[in-house]
Amino acid sequence: MLYGIAAASAALLLAACLAALLRVPALRCGVVDRRRRTRPVPLLGGVAVALATGLVAGLGELTGVARMGSEPGALLLAGSAVALLGLAVDLWRLRTRFLLAGTAVAAAWVVPYEVTGAVGGAGAVLWIVLGTVAFRSLDHADGLAAAVGVVTALGVGVCAAAEVMDGLAVLLSVLAAALAGFLMQGRRPARIALGACGSLFGGFLLAGAAVLVRAGHEPAGSAGVLFACAAVAVADLVLVVAARRLAGRALLRGGPDHLAHRLRRLGLAPRGVRAVLVGGAGAGVLVGVLVHLGSLGASAVLWVAGGALIVVLVLLRLTSSPAPRMASAQVRGQLRVRNG
Repeated sequence: MLYGIAAASAALLLAACLAALLRVPALRCGVVDRRRRTRPVPLLGGVAVALATGLVAGLGELTGVARMGSEPGALLLAGSAVALLGLAVDLWRLRTRFLLAGTAVAAAWVVPYEVTGAVGGAGAVLWIVLGTVAFRSLDHADGLAAAVGVVTALGVGVCAAAEVMDGLAVLLSVLAAALAGFLMQGRRPARIALGACGSLFGGFLLAGAAVLVRAGHEPAGSAGVLFACAAVAVADLVLVVAARRLAGRALLRGGPDHLAHRLRRLGLAPRGVRAVLVGGAGAGVLVGVLVHLGSLGASAVLWVAGGALIVVLVLLRLTSSPAPRMASAQVRGQLRVRNG
């Protein structure tokens, strides 16, 4: 317990300091988020999170103070490899197919096939890839992905502790603390962004840890718990895919299709948007944890799924682009000129 508190505190402070130190080099080297048009935001915040998590967890393993064990250790190594892929995305815009292939290989390395079996293992690999991509999809608003990651890591960590997977629980607490440390620099208005490096690293660790925790449990119930713990991220990904398919746009082409963008168009302030989404993520994680602990029946996950579906359907009706409104304004202006 004392080591867990010390490790979390160290990860928080280290991530906060590294995020502050990496901001200037990122700006000077031009490693900035090109999606943000108002001001340049450096993208190396994820490097701070990955380094803080790896250094603190690795130090506990090397010193023997807190052994992670083989599975959490393999998860951290695979997550570090995925973080490097994300860094390549931030620096050189790595092609998506290479990113997905690398993430799938890393996921295949950490799945416990002796417990899940071949079919269950294939499903676990698919879920880890999906969860990683979905978590990255949340990195479209200042501090949103990191805040959701903190809530999710704490919830999955409780499940790991209940399964007496102490090494995994410590790793998740260190990840949660590192993300919280990043938020000292990454909350709105963000001084540094998580980027693909941090969002992929965090998403991979969270999805992989959830798979390890649920390995050996009943498959349908496990699927429900996994979904509940990632409900907001999955809902955001489904919303984006559906909106772009209905609009006939390329899936990989960016745009204001995400949950935060649509909630902003409903009139919510940025802080309100983050509070709503983090609160929704917390509610989903709470249901997932209670189902895992046996305090709620597996059917409780259906309420989370139903709520997520309703949110997606309602927000899908909102226009995904301000272009039509701008076009109508231009038409009205032309009519005024003609009538004048």
